[in-house]
Amino acid sequence: MTKARLSILLCAAAMVTACGERAQTTGEESVTYDVPSWQGAENRYVAPGWQQGDRASWEKQLRRRTQSQNEHVRISH
Repeated sequence: MTKARLSILLCAAAMVTACGERAQTTGEESVTYDVPSWQGAENRYVAPGWQQGDRASWEKQLRRRTQSQNEHVRISH
């Protein structure tokens, strides 16, 4: 087999396998985006100090997280 035929076969095989990709879902469609962010998240991954449904508390947590990622603030301490 020549190099040209081999490369064509490998390219064709790669294209065929790419068509067989399955959907990457968990099977549970539990995430809904029809409510504001500060009203959701009833799980164990919420930040400590955040009260569900309280917009001011939500914004305070976002500011705190953003400031902890700010290098100018982190270095000055």
